[in-house]
Amino acid sequence: MCNWPADADAGIPSPELVAAWLELDTLPTERIPLWAAHWIAAGHDGEALAELAGLHGDDPHDVRDLLRPALAECGVITPDFAAAAANRQRAAAMVTFNAIAQLHLDGRASAYWVMQKVAEVTESVEFAPSVASLPMGQLFMLEDEWGAGWGRTDTQLRDVVSKACQDQLAQSRTQTTAQPPGPAGPDQAV
Repeated sequence: MCNWPADADAGIPSPELVAAWLELDTLPTERIPLWAAHWIAAGHDGEALAELAGLHGDDPHDVRDLLRPALAECGVITPDFAAAAANRQRAAAMVTFNAIAQLHLDGRASAYWVMQKVAEVTESVEFAPSVASLPMGQLFMLEDEWGAGWGRTDTQLRDVVSKACQDQLAQSRTQTTAQPPGPAGPDQAV
């Protein structure tokens, strides 16, 4: 997620989204101290968060050491062993895919970029069925087809990406309304 849009419209990734990237092992650690500073400006507070915001970001170990406690200070629980790995990966992928889908549907990310980010996420979890079966998780298969001169046209592939983004957000809304309130639901524990 190193090239996440940096423009003001895309916004600063939320603590929940960064927790998802932590679970998926796709963190751009060099950017996290800046984001932590934005979280403080948004009203979050805590010693670990302040220390994280003060880091330079060039040492990924320092960033990772402070990230879980800082996320906890932002109200985001990142259990190491609270749920099965597949459930944690799926929940993290849902958060990440939802953010990517929204960027695309808002016109702030190209279909090709979306496909690249989906491929990055699915590869990071070694194509786990719990992630690859999500509406956007299936887009990783487009990587070889895009621009190769065989298969569907680029226009058709862009349509596939847009449809997957819409389906992803629709599935997320459906699962969110079906979840019992509280941190026990699989989409909340990241």
